[in-house]
Amino acid sequence: AGVPAAAPAPPPARHLFSDPAEVEALRGNLLAWYDRCKRDLPWRALAATEPDADRRGYAVWVSEIMLQQTQVATVIDYYKRWMQKWPTLQALAEASLEEVNELWAGLGYYSRGKRLQEAARKVVSELAGRMPRTAEDLQKLLPGVGRYTAGAIASISYGQATGVVDGNVIRVLCRLRCIGADSSSPAVIDRLWDTANVLVDSSRPGDFNQALMELGATVCVPKAPLCGECPVKQHCQAWRRKLFGKPPPVPDVEDCGVGDCPLCPPATEPWDSSLGVTNFPRKAAKKPPRAMRTATCVLERRGCHGAPEYLIVQRPSSGLLAGLWEFPSLPLAQDLQEKKEREELADHLQAWMGRPVAAKGLQFIGEVIHIFSHIHQTYVVYSLHLDGDVTLGPALSPSRWVTEDEFHASAVSTAMKKV
Repeated sequence: AGVPAAAPAPPPARHLFSDPAEVEALRGNLLAWYDRCKRDLPWRALAATEPDADRRGYAVWVSEIMLQQTQVATVIDYYKRWMQKWPTLQALAEASLEEVNELWAGLGYYSRGKRLQEAARKVVSELAGRMPRTAEDLQKLLPGVGRYTAGAIASISYGQATGVVDGNVIRVLCRLRCIGADSSSPAVIDRLWDTANVLVDSSRPGDFNQALMELGATVCVPKAPLCGECPVKQHCQAWRRKLFGKPPPVPDVEDCGVGDCPLCPPATEPWDSSLGVTNFPRKAAKKPPRAMRTATCVLERRGCHGAPEYLIVQRPSSGLLAGLWEFPSLPLAQDLQEKKEREELADHLQAWMGRPVAAKGLQFIGEVIHIFSHIHQTYVVYSLHLDGDVTLGPALSPSRWVTEDEFHASAVSTAMKKV
């Protein structure tokens, strides 16, 4: 008979929290620090004081979606405006996508706002306005709510003892337990979820999860962590490693005695003592953003009161910056001569104007660079003043003339505001 394949070895105890007394101590130290040092944030105030469970869940949900990929400082004002305008799921469900995009303009990753509103409509129409109460149901029933957001809403709003793993938590846990394998790999992420679920404090799960994330955001930061201020440093393997220098002759966490440990750094990149704690976490190399060039034209006419007006057109309803408004724009091949760029843009504008546009009439203004997460975008900006009354030809997509104030109040991207 064939010999059954050996199951993969469990990770060494060094990478786990296997001592209940240590887990208890870590919870106590972290929560005491959080109670003393936590930042005063509007969604925390709502989560702590809102008696209505559905409103409470909604308030946390909005904050978690806004905080994906966006810094706390930027989110605060957007969050306050949003909750003032749509204090309940029902209010949001009745809003238009255009209103949502207008309020979201400048926050980036616009599909987040769109999905939030779609999900609110679903809760109102299919779930009788009642938010799901567990992480499992939140993730299953709400579009755009993944494992992390579901865990955050369930623990903070509904007291479910479930862990969360976001970028901050990954960094904290990898340092606490010297996890040096690629922290974006599914196997490592699963292990970190297991750890977060072991650690979460069942009597204060929401506060515990926020404390862990707060620690990563304010103390256990990526580049220069403030280890001296860390409330859980005595539980941190990376900090002890840094303190005591070389590992002892007994197999230590770095060579945890099992050879190819799935959680240790690869043998080709061992501990670098000059990096100390910031040896962790390790990430796979990021792909460089791809470069794109786009010609964009600010068409200007005199409005009926003599103030200048500008033409904006709506982007397609899917893809990058879906549904947002912009000046008429055209993606360019990378190595076009300026003369050719002008001609292509003039042809493109002709479709909107319904009449020929002279390429030489386009005035070159300059270039604007805008970095999206995966695209290094250069906008080549031209302007064109139109005389007399202009009626737009049968446009390819919705378009309208706006004053400068109307432009800024519209759903336009930060990149177009730079243009």
